[in-house]
Amino acid sequence: MKKFACIIIAMMVALTFLGARAGGKAYVIPVDREIGSTSWRIMKNGMEQAAEEGADVIIMHINTYGGAVDAADSMRTRILNCPIPVVAFIDNTAASAGALISIACDSIYMRPGGSMGAATVVDGAGEVLPDKYQSFMRSMMRATAESHGKAMRAGDTVEVWRRDPLIAEAMVDPRRVAPGVDDDSTRVLSFTTDEAIAHGYCEGKAESIGEVVVKRLGMGEDCQISEYRPTAMDGVVGFLSNPAFQAILIMFIIGGIYFELQHPGLGLPSVVALLAAALYFAPLYIEGLAAGWEMVAFFVGILLILLEIFVIPGFGITGILGILLTFTSLVMAMLGNDLFDFGLITMDSIMDAILIVLVGLLLGVAVVIYVTHKIGSKGIMRKSALDKEQRLEDGYIGVPPELARYVGGSGEAYTVLRPGGKIRIGGDVLDAVSTGGFIDAGTPVKVVKYENAQLYVEPAE
Repeated sequence: MKKFACIIIAMMVALTFLGARAGGKAYVIPVDREIGSTSWRIMKNGMEQAAEEGADVIIMHINTYGGAVDAADSMRTRILNCPIPVVAFIDNTAASAGALISIACDSIYMRPGGSMGAATVVDGAGEVLPDKYQSFMRSMMRATAESHGKAMRAGDTVEVWRRDPLIAEAMVDPRRVAPGVDDDSTRVLSFTTDEAIAHGYCEGKAESIGEVVVKRLGMGEDCQISEYRPTAMDGVVGFLSNPAFQAILIMFIIGGIYFELQHPGLGLPSVVALLAAALYFAPLYIEGLAAGWEMVAFFVGILLILLEIFVIPGFGITGILGILLTFTSLVMAMLGNDLFDFGLITMDSIMDAILIVLVGLLLGVAVVIYVTHKIGSKGIMRKSALDKEQRLEDGYIGVPPELARYVGGSGEAYTVLRPGGKIRIGGDVLDAVSTGGFIDAGTPVKVVKYENAQLYVEPAE
């Protein structure tokens, strides 16, 4: 009965595809690499191209072991809000973030021998992260499954979830057990193709994209199938848009500005800071996120900070305004806002942008402190500072010693001393300072001490 219900539900889904008709257009978007900023850009550009070409259905060609959760969240949100029906074709594997993206699609078809699931959140070393991360992933998987709503069970009046949310949660957390699926609480859930079909997470098998379009969606042999071809620019912009790389660029901006302020003129630190700023804003501008006014605000903020340091004494409104402009422009450049219209921006996106900028600023401060302490020490920084010691035993002295021989000697004021002036001892005319105030020219004087490269005299008795 349950298998029959799944078949009925699959038929209903197929009938809801507005453009699923003979002679229609299908647009294929590859999701065949690690999920990240590049995958997100490819999918976004592909969906825009599909809309421009008037596609009746979009097919996600999925074969991935997962990747970054934030990029996967952006991709699944775009799929859920797409006005064109989206179909997933799992060509072998849809693990972790790939499972989340697949579940977001309106229907799923899998190649025989394929698999889907295992969405536990792990770190770069493959270690399972704490439960707060798993909880976030569970909620995303559950909400994505629930977004497809319920359907009537065949021959009954009971509504059932098209995709059981408990199954989606079990793909993240082994403690979540869906009735009648897999009660092994020691492992996260993964489905084979047949298991996914049996439990409503796959509408059927297919060997290829063509079979999905022609046989499963019934669009006919004359259906036009187009595919988005990722470009080199997708890879470059995707890499530069990676949050971790953006934080590093902010670090270089802060570090470059600081070290440039320590030296007169323009040098390597300025070049590094300008290049980092260009690499930060350029991909965001290409993506349509950063606007011209945000880049202008950034450079105005930097100029205000420099004005506060070199022109205006103390630290006041100019410096504070410069810091606020610089920080705000870096954050706003990551958000797809229209001036100050934040209607389409979620609070999560704002917090993510603020977090990235703060991490970059903290990294910049840490690098400045580290490098400052390392300058002149052993290692790569040893030649960046003068570390020669001018020791007395090597003949280095701070003042000329010849004048010290005049201490105790007598002469006369060669000029008026007020208190500084000149004295004459023998045939030598020397600079001197009176210890007792005014001494008229011609007055006999006696040298009483020699300090700070200066002779001190007083009237002779």
